[in-house]
Amino acid sequence: MIEIAIMGHGVVGSGVAKIITGHKKRLFNNVGEEIYIKRILDLREFPDSPLADRFTKDFDLILNDVEIRVVAEVMGGIHPAYDYTKALLKAGKSVVTSNKELVAAKGAELLEIARANNVNYLFEASVGGGIPIIRPMNQCLVANDVSEISGILNGTTNFILTKMFDDGMDFDSALKLAQQLGYAERNPAADIEGHDACRKICILASLATGKHVYPKNIYTEGITRITNRDVLYAEKAGCVIKLIGNAKLLDNGMLDIYVAPMLIGKDGPLANIKGVFNGIVVNGDCTDEVMFYGKGAGSMPTASAVVADIVDSCHHLKQRRFLFWADSNNENILPHSESRTAVYLRIDSPEALPEVEKLFGEVEVIVESDELAVITGEFTVCEIYGKIDELEKSGYKVLSSIRVEAK
Repeated sequence: MIEIAIMGHGVVGSGVAKIITGHKKRLFNNVGEEIYIKRILDLREFPDSPLADRFTKDFDLILNDVEIRVVAEVMGGIHPAYDYTKALLKAGKSVVTSNKELVAAKGAELLEIARANNVNYLFEASVGGGIPIIRPMNQCLVANDVSEISGILNGTTNFILTKMFDDGMDFDSALKLAQQLGYAERNPAADIEGHDACRKICILASLATGKHVYPKNIYTEGITRITNRDVLYAEKAGCVIKLIGNAKLLDNGMLDIYVAPMLIGKDGPLANIKGVFNGIVVNGDCTDEVMFYGKGAGSMPTASAVVADIVDSCHHLKQRRFLFWADSNNENILPHSESRTAVYLRIDSPEALPEVEKLFGEVEVIVESDELAVITGEFTVCEIYGKIDELEKSGYKVLSSIRVEAK
């Protein structure tokens, strides 16, 4: 018997408990021993739970119990999850987590502590929910030099944008529906402002480059400024708008990484991913493009990934799994102002076209009616900002500017 603990009994934690208790035979056949939930840490009471006698509010009962070998941290947030995780790893217990905020902020430190104590710190569920991505990148694609990772990494924003495109809903109505269906939190800022996607692309970029990429250094833009007009004009251009997390290794060794809405062609691999589904494209020098697709959130998909890490840790109680990246000061991150992109512009007057062409050169005109919508060629972000500033000094108003996927 291998004894474990679960910290947190919310959406994911309850799912972990349900899978472990409901799939005992399958897990036994895989591990060769029973995985037994000895403790569940939560501040709330769950008197109706079949595991009611295993709940505790005292973290030390888990920390000091030498028979507990693996702990699932599904609390979320930085504190107290960070302090608890550090203490558990130093005590010789493996920790698995779905906590992307913690991994993105403290991953290098926690991986080093795990290495020093010959235990595991695993976080398959931190990116993509139930989509296997961390383990494939760390194992199946290990022979590849990964040149680019691009993905729809947040199901809430993808659901909202899908409703705007397919059903003509405005942003506020689509967000309200997402909240009613349980896809968005009461405070949806982490999703709609891009922070959740930023944490995930940072984790993937850290894994690909072997150096910790900190979210605080990454340009992050959400979808709150996307309007129905932008949706209509994107359709006319043969595109959809998706919130994309992108990390691209440039020839000079710099990493161009950002999270932003983007116009992508309808024939692109990410264009037809709808609703709460996520999609991640990894480009390796040996495999070329490999795509991972599935539900990116939810109790059972995310819990499934957590349980997979628990099983992996049970298989490696005496031998650490190699999953590691070094700390860094992010000196390899390209300043966002130097990132190159084409851009979609929506301007308040069609009379702006001559000035737009003067500043940007040849453009693709999408709409020229009461407004002007164009797609420019590639420039650095700094150049684009400067040209927009010059355009507005001429008396025109830029209503929207959105990155456009390179063709």
